[in-house]
Amino acid sequence: MVSQKVTIKNPTGLHIRPAGILCQEAMHFKAHITFRYRGNIANAKSVLSVLGACIKSGDEIELVCEGEDESEALETLVKAIENGLGD
Repeated sequence: MVSQKVTIKNPTGLHIRPAGILCQEAMHFKAHITFRYRGNIANAKSVLSVLGACIKSGDEIELVCEGEDESEALETLVKAIENGLGD
């Protein structure tokens, strides 16, 4: 298991388009990918789960990846979030 905290940088937070991009990126990996936010755990491969977390710009989440390609998954998702998820 690997994890890393990352701050959401896009101005509108994780609304439908960036949430979809995050999920698409996560789906490329076999690892189980979740994130923690305010004591809750969300499935990064589920758009509804990501949207349900109500994450705003400036919020910090902790990505958690478990599985055979966990390191690559974590690196890719952190980079995607830091680059604004298409926003």
